[in-house]
Amino acid sequence: MPAYPFAATPLNGARPAYAALEERVLARDQVGASEAFYELAQAGRPLREMVAEAVRIHAPYTHVPYHQRIDDGYPNFVNNDHCLLSARATLHLAKLMPKGLEMLPMAQTIWYIPTGLDIWNQKVNKAPGHYTRGFTGKIENPPAPVVYWPDQEPWYENAALPERLANWLTQVERGEVIPAYRTFLGLIEGHPEQRKEVLAELMFAGLIDVQDRMFYNRSYTTGHKSYRARATIELGNALGWENAHDVIYAGVLDMAVGPRWYSTYEMACNVIKSCIEGEALHAVPYGGVSEAEQAMLRNNLPLTPDDEGTLLDALLHKPETEYIKHITGLLQSGRDPRRIIDTIQIAAAEIELATQGASNFSMPMHCYEYCNTVGWFFDNFDHPRRLRFLYVAGAFVNCTAWHQKNTGELHRQVLHAPSGTDSLTQQQLADRVEAAVCSLNAPEAVGWTEAYLECFADTAPLVQALALAATRLGNDPHNQEIAQCMLEDFAKNRSARRGRLLLACAQQTAAHRKYGDPLECSRRFGEAMGIARLQ
Repeated sequence: MPAYPFAATPLNGARPAYAALEERVLARDQVGASEAFYELAQAGRPLREMVAEAVRIHAPYTHVPYHQRIDDGYPNFVNNDHCLLSARATLHLAKLMPKGLEMLPMAQTIWYIPTGLDIWNQKVNKAPGHYTRGFTGKIENPPAPVVYWPDQEPWYENAALPERLANWLTQVERGEVIPAYRTFLGLIEGHPEQRKEVLAELMFAGLIDVQDRMFYNRSYTTGHKSYRARATIELGNALGWENAHDVIYAGVLDMAVGPRWYSTYEMACNVIKSCIEGEALHAVPYGGVSEAEQAMLRNNLPLTPDDEGTLLDALLHKPETEYIKHITGLLQSGRDPRRIIDTIQIAAAEIELATQGASNFSMPMHCYEYCNTVGWFFDNFDHPRRLRFLYVAGAFVNCTAWHQKNTGELHRQVLHAPSGTDSLTQQQLADRVEAAVCSLNAPEAVGWTEAYLECFADTAPLVQALALAATRLGNDPHNQEIAQCMLEDFAKNRSARRGRLLLACAQQTAAHRKYGDPLECSRRFGEAMGIARLQ
């Protein structure tokens, strides 16, 4: 097996191989694209180079005119960013793979991309791909993937950075897609010394866009613009911003595509104004960030076990007013907002653990990813308005919990570790976790994970087993990304309950809805690369 470098290198003689990959992707040929990828992997091409080329290939074809359409009288949500999200997760998952399997996450990304083009036409069964799996019949003579928003040149403004950021965000809110994109290109390319502030505002624009209800809805944003913004930032950082124009095209333009939902964020702003700053709400414009709000960001006290338990109960079982009251009380008592996010993540994981129906993981998984993204935002940016996302994430969790309860899903599991585990080694237990997840046996997967946590403090083999199992299961790598988020949070979360994140990872990965043969991609990769354990 070749060694797989992670640093990008010049394409040199690899351009014909990437041209062959592009041709197969645009033909929507999963097998042919995968075979082109195997040749690149066998030649030892760097992972970041392959990620960059994959994004370049799909970027023009993974935008839509609007994220919602009315088809024969029914609203239909159109999502289209799984190719980019998978590329981001690939960079992290590759580092968790056993030696020799570092390219398996990228194999899943390439396997999906041909099915992720032109979602707009897929939704009405006019083009083949991921979203036509539920339709019957074969699509004859499909159109070529459509470019709905062509790439643009930067638009440079002669104004101070805060004014230019405000102009960009206004264009996003108004849905002025092309002007907003051109303005952002001018911001990110014209002033590299201000890049971090620009990227922070990009994340802010994604995080404020969250739907405000779920029950009986099938059309909502589910936080995807924040995931797309994060993918843009992490991929840009990994590839180098001088090489990241295709990433920006794939990720940023979408921020202004409608519809946009800001009502949950507005609630968070008003809670800050009323409960933190102590002002009565009036029908007058508000703005800025007060010292009282900034002071809460400097809190540094940990949560006690009672703090966590009370907040978890409010998020998962109480009406909306309760979690708002408890988050506010924790902040007013000096509790660290980042540690409050830890507990909110545990609550999101509990919803995953309580969900059993394969088709009812959509809201829990998106809820979890949003909470993960808020934590990542806190860890990477000092945006002055970031405190408000405690309330937005809390709203997402509370709304998801009630959605699951109202659809008959919120049933707390009683976990039972298998008997006789004392005689098993760490690796033997980890292998059983991987096998149970890959056989889609969620109760066994969670049980073996619980047994591992009871027996061993060193969780590295367990984390690797969960990452590998998630990566072996394919056909929609957005689901692999959820596992990656949970494993990432397990490493950062300071709650004594953080083991629940690994249990939720096993549950989500084994139990969520699968498409086709979920092991086909990893099996083909194993056959092509001579990896017996994948065949």
